[in-house]
Amino acid sequence: MKIKLVTVGKLKEKYLKDGIAEYSKRLSRFTKFEIVELLDEKTPDRASQAENQKIMKKEAERILAKISDREFVIVLAIEGEQFPSEKFSQILAETTIKGYSNITFIIGGSLGLDLAVKKRANLLMSFGKITLPHQLMRLVLVEQIYRAFMIQQGSPYHK
Repeated sequence: MKIKLVTVGKLKEKYLKDGIAEYSKRLSRFTKFEIVELLDEKTPDRASQAENQKIMKKEAERILAKISDREFVIVLAIEGEQFPSEKFSQILAETTIKGYSNITFIIGGSLGLDLAVKKRANLLMSFGKITLPHQLMRLVLVEQIYRAFMIQQGSPYHK
C-alpha cells in the first residue's frame, strides 16, 4: 500500500516539519508514505470572489495532475463526513480490501478547494466544524493515519 498526501503550499514552521517527519518515520513500517507539496497561488488582499475562484481553479489543476484514475482519493473538506479514529482505521483497511493499493489525501490551500477536486474524491472527510490552518492540518492528518495503522495492529497507542 502507498499513501500520498497532496497539499497546497510549502510547510514553513519547524515544529510542524519535525512532527510530520516523526509520524512519517513511524508510518514507514506500515506503508510507503509520500508528501507532494504544490505551489500555492498568491492571493491579493481583498480579492474578489471571482479572483478567489480563479486561484482555486489553478490550484485544482495542479492537484488533479498529481492523481491517477486508480487512486482512492480522500479530500479534506469541512462539509465532509466525520469519523471516530476507529472508523477511519476501518475505512483505510476496507479500501485496500476493495483493491486500491494507492490512497491519496488532499488538503487544499488557504482558500479551500475547487469543486472539481471535491468531485474527484471517493470520500469527503472532515475533522470537524472548526477551522484549522491547512499547514497544521497536515500534522493532524499524518498522526491520524499513523493512529489508524496502530488501531489495526491492536496497539495501546490509541488509548
